[in-house]
Amino acid sequence: MVVVELGSTADVDAVADLWVELADGQRDFGSHLLAGENRDRVTEAVARSAVAGELLVARAEGDEMARTGRDGIVGFLTFAVESDTYEQDVTRGVVQNIYVVPDARSEGIGSDLLAEAERRIAAGGADAVSLDVMADNDAARRFYRRHGYSPHRVKLEKSVESDTLTKE
Repeated sequence: MVVVELGSTADVDAVADLWVELADGQRDFGSHLLAGENRDRVTEAVARSAVAGELLVARAEGDEMARTGRDGIVGFLTFAVESDTYEQDVTRGVVQNIYVVPDARSEGIGSDLLAEAERRIAAGGADAVSLDVMADNDAARRFYRRHGYSPHRVKLEKSVESDTLTKE
């Protein structure tokens, strides 16, 4: 059995390890994040999320816990209610990271993490939830579409080494 609960500062190192796995895997989809090189910064960010009540962990219990390691953590999600300096017509919650270990995927854990984050974001006064997904990560995009997400903004990128770049 897996339960979704608020993460604590005791979970920070295990979640930081999982974030490194997440970031390393996202390189297959074009992410520029360097996984291991950012572990210290991520550890601090996860600690802040834990203290702020913005870290969710999916924890295996019972016999499953011993099999998983990492204090039974098989997934995590960080979120926040956006505090922007610009006035907007909606208050937005942001899902910043979501990850489920490969052996625990397709068991509804990601859906449970996302549903709990959405519930907490709504309780925090948000009107909408946003998140980023790598454009080439078709599986993640399908997952979010199944949960009612649709594109809101598209970020485009080009290398400065591109032959179409004009330098003056």
